[in-house]
Amino acid sequence: MHAIKKTTGERLFNFVNIFLLCLLGVSTLYPFLYELTLSLSPPEVAVQSGWHLFPSDPTLQAYAQILKRSEIQDAYLITIARTVGGTTLALLLTSMVAYPLSRKRFPHRGMLMFLLIFSMMFGGGLIPSYLLKKELGLIDNFLVYIVPGAVSAFNVIIMRNFFQSIPEELIESIKLDGASERVVLFKLIIPLSLPVLAVVGLWTAVEQWNAWFDSLIYTNKPNLQVLQLFLRQVVITETSSFLGDVSREMNAQKAMTPESMKAATVMIISMPIVILYPFIQRFFVKGIMLGSVKG
Repeated sequence: MHAIKKTTGERLFNFVNIFLLCLLGVSTLYPFLYELTLSLSPPEVAVQSGWHLFPSDPTLQAYAQILKRSEIQDAYLITIARTVGGTTLALLLTSMVAYPLSRKRFPHRGMLMFLLIFSMMFGGGLIPSYLLKKELGLIDNFLVYIVPGAVSAFNVIIMRNFFQSIPEELIESIKLDGASERVVLFKLIIPLSLPVLAVVGLWTAVEQWNAWFDSLIYTNKPNLQVLQLFLRQVVITETSSFLGDVSREMNAQKAMTPESMKAATVMIISMPIVILYPFIQRFFVKGIMLGSVKG
């Protein structure tokens, strides 16, 4: 078989497309490499202006100084706990809401879907939300991180559409064997829905890991501070206690500069999600497509 010869316009389009994608990739990758290099650079290199692509004399001292601080250790534990707990609770409740809405025989299905979509268009605002959480006893409470946002209307719709793609005959056959709705959901629907669960789980985990505003507004206890709020203090306001300690130790022989400390903090906080993403990416496109084209 002879290959189809591309026209000049098609070749030009492919060239421009590849060039723009490469440019986008470089613009995305460079800040990451810059922060990584800066975090591994010795003090005399980190204070120099210009491009930082590869560390000439790499050192892990900035990471060691940051990780020994109790503030970031507590923030890491809180962030890991809210990410794991929030993602688990979100997947459980979202699937329990999406499953009945995906069944055509479910009573008042249309009205409930309307109310679900309606909730995506309007919100109560910050002050009513704060007063509600205060009345529920969630202020300075770890549950404020995982309970209020446990169910997302958008995620419910995505998961509901995926559930609708599962043949009705499978559900009817397992019900004929005496299975209850709970057994159908946890023994049949969820095992067949790993792609969309991976997608919704990834969205929720990234959202939980990157969240900081709720920690700023709803908590006053230092031991409930999350990583992103800690990073905000270090990079933007520079009020974190360990930066003051570093400035007082600048005359020490191996003291690191604040620039290296900030870069190392960025890398420590962002690396877990960066490492996790490639393992879930293979489910991403499949889950999005199957969860969006039906309904």
